This record gives sequence, C-alpha cells and structure tokens, in this order.
Amino acid sequence: MTNLIEWQYPIIYGKETEVNTDILILGGGLAGCFAAISSAKKGLNVVLVDKSCIIHSGGCASGIDNWNDCPNNPASKITPEEYTKIVIEENGGFDNAIAQYITARDSWDRLLQLEKMGVKIRDSEDEFKGAEFRDEKTKLLFGYDYENRHSLRVWGTRIKPALYNECKQLGVKMYERTMVTSLLTEGGKQGTRVVGATGLNTRTGEFYVFKSKASLLSMNQPKGLVWQFPSEEMRAGVSVPGLTGDGYAMAWRAGAEFAMMERSGRISCNGLSGIGHGPFGSSAASWFPCSITDSKGKEIPWVNADGKPIPTIYERTHPAPGQRVLTGPANKGFLPHLPRLIPDLSERIRKGEFTLPLYADLPGMPEQERRVIFGLMIGQEGRSWLTYRNLTKAGFDPDKDMPQAYDAGPGPLGWRTMKFGGLMHDWDLKTNLDGLYTAGEQTYGGVGCARACATGHYAGDRAAEYAMKANTPVISRAQVDIEKARVYAPINRNDGIGYSEFAKGIATVMQDYCSEVRTEKLMNIALKSLNDIREAEAPTLYARNPHDLRRCIEVMKILTCAEIIIHASLARKASNRWMDFQRLDYPEENPPEWRKWVTIKNEDGKVKVGQLPLDYYGDLKESYEAHNK
Repeated sequence: MTNLIEWQYPIIYGKETEVNTDILILGGGLAGCFAAISSAKKGLNVVLVDKSCIIHSGGCASGIDNWNDCPNNPASKITPEEYTKIVIEENGGFDNAIAQYITARDSWDRLLQLEKMGVKIRDSEDEFKGAEFRDEKTKLLFGYDYENRHSLRVWGTRIKPALYNECKQLGVKMYERTMVTSLLTEGGKQGTRVVGATGLNTRTGEFYVFKSKASLLSMNQPKGLVWQFPSEEMRAGVSVPGLTGDGYAMAWRAGAEFAMMERSGRISCNGLSGIGHGPFGSSAASWFPCSITDSKGKEIPWVNADGKPIPTIYERTHPAPGQRVLTGPANKGFLPHLPRLIPDLSERIRKGEFTLPLYADLPGMPEQERRVIFGLMIGQEGRSWLTYRNLTKAGFDPDKDMPQAYDAGPGPLGWRTMKFGGLMHDWDLKTNLDGLYTAGEQTYGGVGCARACATGHYAGDRAAEYAMKANTPVISRAQVDIEKARVYAPINRNDGIGYSEFAKGIATVMQDYCSEVRTEKLMNIALKSLNDIREAEAPTLYARNPHDLRRCIEVMKILTCAEIIIHASLARKASNRWMDFQRLDYPEENPPEWRKWVTIKNEDGKVKVGQLPLDYYGDLKESYEAHNK
C-alpha cells in the first residue's frame, strides 16, 4: 500500500544517535518535569524524553483545576499524618502510603514553586472575597472540603508551559516527539542495573541510544486502552490515544516489580451509550458541588457517604456527622467517601424516574459557587476548558443557562479502565532495579496532579543523589541491536495487519475474558489468546511511515500491559471490593490471608509472584524524615 499523503518530514530510518547524561527522565508530564527540575538544580546533566511536545504533554496537558492531597497548606485544619492515615483506612489499606504521605508533606512546597514560575494559585484580585471556600488571610480557594481545607482550587492552565520554561532555564535537554522503546540494562541482562534506554523519533524514524547513570520512569497508565481502542478521531473521553502504558511494558521486560495491577474500574460515561463524559466534566470533579437536574427540571438527589440525602451546598462541602474529613475526588478509592449523586441514577433513568439529558443547574447555585464552578473550575481543567471556551463564544450565560452534564453512571459490562496499578518502590521511590526510580502515575496507587508533582520532585532528588555516586554506565551493544531490529521490523513489511486491528483484537480478548468478573479458566483463555496474537499477528504488523511505526510499537506495549494485568489477577485468589476486583471462583471478599500486596515481575520469561504486608512502609513520619535528612 502506498502513502496517500506525502510524509512531511525527512525519514532517516536506521540513523543512530547516542546521548550521554547523568539523569534520564522518561515521560515529560508533571512528574517528569518536576523530576528534571529537582535533578538539574543539583548541577547534574539531565535529559527529558517525551513522545509529545513537553510544553503541553501528559495527563494534565491542558491544565488543572483542583490541587488535592495538600493538608500542609497554611489554612489546613488537618495534619499530613492524620490525612494520610484516613486516606489509607478509607481504601482498606490498599493505597500507596509512601507516595500519599510524600504528597501530603511536599505538595504545598511544590505549589509554591509553581507560583514562583507564574502559575496563579491565589484569588489575588479578590474576585471571591467573603466566600466560604476562601481563606481571607492567604487568599487561597478551597474545594470539596470547606471545613478542613486540604484541597485547593487553582488557575492551572499555565502549569505545563511554566514547567517547560523552568526546564529550559535550568538547561534540561529535552527530546520531544521521541518515543522510548526499551530500558537498557547492565550486560543486557534482565534484572540488573538500568543504564539507559532506546528511543525512536516519531517524525523522522531516527533511533536514539540514551546512556545514563540513573533513570526515572514517569509515564502514564494505559487506562482504558487495554479494554477498548479509540482511534485518533475519537474525542478524549474514554482514553487518551497516546497513553499506551509504554513505561509499564518496558519495565516489565527489564524485570521490574509491579503491584495493584489486578485493580480496574468501570469507565465513567452516560450509562446508556458507553461514551465517556469527555470535555464536559462531572459533578464528582470540576462541577462539584453543583446541583444536577433532568430535562424536565427535576433535581437529582445528592447523598453523603452514608447514603443520606443532602440537599444543601453546605452539607455537600462539609463532613457528615462523625466523619473527620472529605478526603478528595470520588475516584480516589472504590468507596464513595465524597458526597455524590445517588448511586443508582442509571437504573432510575431506565425506569423513567428521571429523563435524559441531564443539566448542571448553574442558575440555581449561589452566585459565588456558580462563578467559581463555571469561571474557574470549568475554565481551567484539562478537558472541560473546551466547554468553557465554546459555550462562552456561543453566548452562554451561567446566570440563566444550563449546560448538559454527563453523570448517569458507569459504562456497560466490559468497559473498564486500569486504576492505579504500577511499579513497586521503596521510600526513595526506587524500584527493585538498581538505578531505576519512579514517580507520578507510574507508581502503584498513583493519581492526581499534586501527587505527580510531589513524587516527581522527590524521586528526581533521590535519583540525583544516586547518580552522583554511580559508576559510568556501560551499554550492551547486542541488546541495542536486538531492540533496533525489533523496532524497525514493521517498516520492512509491505502488507499485513494494521495497528488499529491489532489493538481491537487485544481489547476484544480483555472484554470477553478479563473484565467485570474474572475466573482462572477465563483468564487462562485470555492468556492463550493474547499469546496467539503475539505469535501469529505481531510478526505481520506493518507501518507505512514513522507515525504508523509509533502506533505499532504502542499496541505491542498495550499487549504486554494486558498480559501483566491478567497475571496479577491470577495471582490474587480472592475478591477485593477495595480494588473493584471480583473473582467468581474466589468470591470471598478480602479474607484475612489476602490482606496483603501481591507483587509480580518477569524473571527469565516466567512470572514470579511475591507478597508484602500492606503496611510494609513502617511509621510514616519517621520513615519520611529518615530519607530527607
């Protein structure tokens, strides 16, 4: 097949460029940029690699509205220790206490750094003066929990440009449009020290060999792409096409240890068509605590964590009687600790009690709440700012108009997304592989912009300390040659299967055999089916240009992520409501002997299963301070 459109960039397949550095950071989102900044400030040479443009890349590429998990801010009424313990308890112990506590301790400092970079974090013009969610002394605005004030509202559309400019000023060398394809290990052996990585320029096809004393993975999760494949034309509401689990697949091949990979969740959508809410947001996030009505003006009830109706804004933004704190967004854990719309909304819509579409009742909200929701939250959050821009251009008036809202519940059976699985690490955010550190959503339990920034800065600092003492890395030429041949294989074929068909095959297997309910028999069928795809279909993947080549490599990584998820699911032989994990053949919910972390890693082509106690991290305050002398 010939190209229908002439490729716009010079193609230089096979050309190889070697890059030497002290610190190699893979992934240029919030975590990666902060890691680069903290490493560069120690005077080291830092290379930052991303397959997009770093100024607007990552899970928070377009902006953020909420800065959660920040109990150390000057107006907070809860300590980092108390906050972290509550979050861990509310998740049944199944959360990353190390990353959570680092965030609770450090996220305010990272926010102050961003403020110095030009990101607005205060109501400096007194637009919301006198509002209950405003602290008059600091001029900070708070969301969710107006009583304890640990979640801040910020003007976050400038966050990535600010970090990008800071990286430039510090001399961080950035390689953009460069997809990392593998980790390089000492002697080319699995499980040894990580000494660099290989990469591919997605416009020219040029091959890179990065050599580094220390490396840091800060990429994102594949999320829903394991269960479904949206083309480039589909709007980003189900999954972002570029988030394909690259770091997961590379780390797995290198022998890194993973935790929580069995956890997944049903995708949020309108409950009928299965289409994600996309740029419109939801009442659990940017629209919180807005009232929602159906098309006939009937208000959808809000309830608290106990299921009690809470009609007032005050009740939605303050802990219920006996509840110490509202810990953050509803997707933080499996149980809904935040006030929310009635959980059976989809069923009641189907019964005719409420009529679609739903609307955000902005005119019915108090003035300051209305203005902070539409003017700040919707105008700053990564996807919903499109709603703000388009509605504003069209003459939308929040004082009298009501936008549509998509809050009818999770998607149909089989539409799932990966939730918070990732690399296991210690208090230095170091993995089991020497020389490899992790941050952001690459860590197990990782979620949120504050956690990405806090752990990125922290891990970058630890990686720099390691690099200062590390020996000069030695690359295995044989390992590079094998990877180079693997990467370029699809361009040497004239015909075969395309990346889109390949990804749809993976998604079909996962929907059919490793979805809502899992059994050993079904998951073994899934493994066999995926292995058939790897052996029979993968050798026929073909690419017409560097873009196709990138996608071919990505779908192979999605295949690896699917296999990791299945292996982790087979290893946990018990159901677990905290992780939305249901084994039909092991229906007992979280029995005592399974209150533990189940870890897996690839060792010489075989899956090695391990375990750790949930509280392996020890005393939070003592452990943190011991590693921050």
